[in-house]
Amino acid sequence: MDSEPSSPASSLRLVDSEATMALGLALGRAWVKLWERGAPKCRTLLLTGPLGAGKTTLVRGLIQALPGGDEAEVSSPSFTLANHYPTTPEVAHADLYRLAGTAADWEILDLLDEHPGIVVVEWSELVPESELPEHRLLVSLERVDGSGDTGRVARITASTPACAPLCEACKEAVSAFSHGADMQQ
Repeated sequence: MDSEPSSPASSLRLVDSEATMALGLALGRAWVKLWERGAPKCRTLLLTGPLGAGKTTLVRGLIQALPGGDEAEVSSPSFTLANHYPTTPEVAHADLYRLAGTAADWEILDLLDEHPGIVVVEWSELVPESELPEHRLLVSLERVDGSGDTGRVARITASTPACAPLCEACKEAVSAFSHGADMQQ
């Protein structure tokens, strides 16, 4: 597996939690379009960032945008390690925060290899590079100094060209949101 990204990382300014939610909605909508043409190669979303950076908010938006997402109650699976949502495609949402300083959990590694739908991993930096799928989208969320508790920067990197449409959808959505477009449609 080539660990070099297919394109340079995009940095997007997220002014508040609504913009973070809009980013998740855009990802979900882009994935729906990809799945309409058949199961895409890029089915893994890796999330990094400190506590409170907006990782679960982004996942909430992603789930909401998928068919069946209105049936899902999205929460951080910190204690269960993984939640599965009744969406089309199904989403497996893992949170590895509790695993810091321990060996990789085989259940999570199996999800990365075998889950037929979308896999979202919070605290993905805890997964050894050698265990990550080739096709993945990485979103790193960081607080912006001086912006209080709401401003964020999202750095988005597509590992291969197969993930590039998701990266482009993110850039378009955040641009539209910052210009007042309604992202809830």
